[in-house]
Amino acid sequence: MMHRLQLLVFSIVALCVAVYVPPASAHEFKLDAVINAFVTMEPGEAHLVVRVPVYLFKSAKFPNNGTEIEIAQSGPALERALAAFQQDIVLFEDGRRLTASKASGRLSLPSDKSFDSYNDALRHVAEPVAPDTQIYVDQGYVDAHLIYPLRSANPEMSIRTTAAPEFGDALKLTVRYKPLDGDGRTLIMTARSGIVALNPTWWRAASGFVGLGMEHILTGFDHLLFLLCLIIPLKGWRQILAIVTTFTVAHSFTLIGSAFHLAPGGAWFPPFVEMTIAASIVYMALENIMGINLARRMLITGLFGLVHGFGFSYGLQENLQFAGTHLLVSLFAFNIGIEIGQLMVLALMLPALLVVRRYVLPGRVGMIILSALVAQTGWQWMTERGSALLNAPWPRLSVAGLATLAFWIAGLLLAGAGLRFIAKRLRFDAAPIAASLQRGTAD
Repeated sequence: MMHRLQLLVFSIVALCVAVYVPPASAHEFKLDAVINAFVTMEPGEAHLVVRVPVYLFKSAKFPNNGTEIEIAQSGPALERALAAFQQDIVLFEDGRRLTASKASGRLSLPSDKSFDSYNDALRHVAEPVAPDTQIYVDQGYVDAHLIYPLRSANPEMSIRTTAAPEFGDALKLTVRYKPLDGDGRTLIMTARSGIVALNPTWWRAASGFVGLGMEHILTGFDHLLFLLCLIIPLKGWRQILAIVTTFTVAHSFTLIGSAFHLAPGGAWFPPFVEMTIAASIVYMALENIMGINLARRMLITGLFGLVHGFGFSYGLQENLQFAGTHLLVSLFAFNIGIEIGQLMVLALMLPALLVVRRYVLPGRVGMIILSALVAQTGWQWMTERGSALLNAPWPRLSVAGLATLAFWIAGLLLAGAGLRFIAKRLRFDAAPIAASLQRGTAD
């Protein structure tokens, strides 16, 4: 009966892996539609100047003759559009929702370039539309200027967009924020971003990036599969702690380096990283099958951990815009979030792996079967990503590129030497793993 149960479980797992392999990479950024906005702080008030494509205002129902918008009769529809502005794009002062004390707007041609700067946009919105202007239906823009009174002299300002949520991440809100003092900055957000702080406190930035790090690791199927592959043959907290800590330190190193633009550039590098991450899964799975040495595993884990750090950085780079002036705090918070998520996954993986290894797929045969399933998934990802890498433009040699390459080679050699020294100090060798596997087979 136990043999039949094991065979049934193995068949179900193999079928699931063969039929469904989840996409492990979602680092795409598509700019399909844009809402342009300026948020400028003045003493006692905030100014929002915003431009929205007219086709987003279906409910406003601008009058038209079938081809063009009738400018002279568009006043009521423009008022409805201004009301929709205030519902869809909301400013907050210290968490309090603001209500505009004044709102004005106009229609603009799709060829208008006045939103290249705040002063040009402000002046353009104040000008009336020429009577002979021809704006075709579903083309052009609705431009608006909204003024919000403030209670505080130096508030924490936030913004949220819920415009056209059916567009998802395809509709971007680009906000150029100018505080009373200091340099301005630009943020790109969507309806899924929630409330975004324009000038966050360090605590607000840290808490947001902790959650972002947790989300990134919990939805990164390739990182999780690599983590599973690392711990499949290990027994005992000392071995697991050594390997997981090595992985953590290694990916933290490249994650922080990438945030400071020390990573290689070019369109070839992201697909190279993604393919190498998949290759790391295949390698570790095959090593599990062939037999491992713990000292060597620490070294290989550290090297592959450096590559995984580049992968983590892609989820960070798109969101560093939300860090404000707290770049270092946000970096460490993101890394802490990754580690919290990693610990949560391990807390689930280890008991489940123990049950499977003891009751469903016991002994060395069980480890081989689990590793083979992981290798199959990693191989599929590797071939798919390898095709993308072959189609990517390869870099040309330059002084800057060679300097970056030399920097990372030196880092790899230093990391390898450090891991080798630690492994010797901890006296890791093949004996603990071999012994544990023999006990597993005997069980």
